[in-house]
Amino acid sequence: MNKPTALFIDGENISATFASQILKFAPGAFIRRAYGDVTQIRSWGDSPSIRLVHSGSGKNAGDVLLALDALELALERRAERFVIASSDGDFTHLATRLREKGMEVHGVGQEKAPKAFRESCSVFHLLKSKTTAAPARPPAVKKSASLDEKIRAAIEAHSKDGAGVPLAELATIMKKDHGVLIGNLPDKKWRPYFSNRPKLFALEPKGPKARVRCRPNGFSQLSAAAK
Repeated sequence: MNKPTALFIDGENISATFASQILKFAPGAFIRRAYGDVTQIRSWGDSPSIRLVHSGSGKNAGDVLLALDALELALERRAERFVIASSDGDFTHLATRLREKGMEVHGVGQEKAPKAFRESCSVFHLLKSKTTAAPARPPAVKKSASLDEKIRAAIEAHSKDGAGVPLAELATIMKKDHGVLIGNLPDKKWRPYFSNRPKLFALEPKGPKARVRCRPNGFSQLSAAAK
């Protein structure tokens, strides 16, 4: 007899492109939810049979709401198998507590998932990339290009599903692709740099999960002005 199964997805950590793979690890799940700020994870709303749960834009709001709902379900004894889709080590505590309560916990994530989270689960399933991509090459940019144009090229080269680039990763990308160190520039840090250029870049949400995107209209106006 199959155990009652509930699927909880960290929508801000796992791309909706993995939806079909994740569902295979939660056959017959009577709860299938993806958590996060809906303005950032709209693509999960297009996934069949998965309910998109808006957690707001606060720091770790999605993680907290996911954990609360999972523990509530465990206390009500409505599910016996929990499938947690995330590569975030913060869910180590949730998986541990669920197993302490006698639940079966299946983790689903990517290679970057930390060892602590993997080992806290009863079983951990590794997601496979759709294709084996060739090593990314630095985007071709004219030597005379401005810094903003170089940033735009880097974002377009490394953005996934149009969601932009994590602010935490941008410093490494800009150094590798263009030899740019923000510490050598007047703003000193990337966050104030983008905050000072709201017509060209969008930085959201607040906190460590912030991603930076380009504003096409802003760059169109910039190009027109340069002519």
